[in-house]
Amino acid sequence: MMNPTITPNHPTEANGEVWESLQQAIADCSGFQQWQAQQEKETDIESLDQQVRSYLRETLETLAY
Repeated sequence: MMNPTITPNHPTEANGEVWESLQQAIADCSGFQQWQAQQEKETDIESLDQQVRSYLRETLETLAY
């Protein structure tokens, strides 16, 4: 039996929809909004996608420490 997997190299339409929904949920959370307020003006030119990815990366780096 085949085991369905989702790989970042082969995004599907469903993956895109899930990411959009997750991205919006993250953008609405207070932790993201506080992080965003602490950032320099560079977040003004970054897309929401780039900001969420930066936020998640920094959060995971902090947790890994």
